[in-house]
Amino acid sequence: MAEPARGGTRRHWPILLLVLALSLVACGRDLTTGELEGVLVDPPSPKPSFVLYDTSGSPFDFVEETRGQLTLLYFGYLSCPDICPVHLAQIAEVFDRYPDIARETKVVFVSVDPGRDTPEEIRSYLDAIDTRFIGLTGSQSELEAAQDAAGVPPATFVGDGDDYTVNHAAWVIAFAPDDLNHSIYPFGTRQTEWSNDLQVLSTMGRS
Repeated sequence: MAEPARGGTRRHWPILLLVLALSLVACGRDLTTGELEGVLVDPPSPKPSFVLYDTSGSPFDFVEETRGQLTLLYFGYLSCPDICPVHLAQIAEVFDRYPDIARETKVVFVSVDPGRDTPEEIRSYLDAIDTRFIGLTGSQSELEAAQDAAGVPPATFVGDGDDYTVNHAAWVIAFAPDDLNHSIYPFGTRQTEWSNDLQVLSTMGRS
């Protein structure tokens, strides 16, 4: 699941290739089933309350900054070799196909590796996938509190010095415009499921 970071340079080229590959192989299902295909949360749960910092250093109150918007929350780290970039690239591909949904959605990526992931590196990493994505960071205690509030197990670190691996929650938490979490999306979610569910979620809670 994890791969230690080595040096300060992030390898964005593989991410760009992944985004391109997903855009080429996506199945193009424009009609939705009208039902969510992700893992349902029953009963739906409210947005977690936490404050972290965006990549410009400004406080980001998760509840206030995303109120009334389709919101996708994901806890990951920049050196993740597979799960993190795949999730984010799949969402970006749906955004490219459905710009109206993209304009009404906030994707919030929280780095759980503050020892290696600087705000500048987080911004550069996300920009290589989709410049609209929001990156957050904080102290180790603040990040643990945010993960606890979101109901995900806190990330754990295995190894010494800078040569360590990270185990983290591998699912995206989706909040509809009604500010409730109706579904989550584990690693392995198909592109057609993302396409269907983002369309369905975008209409939930709207009059």
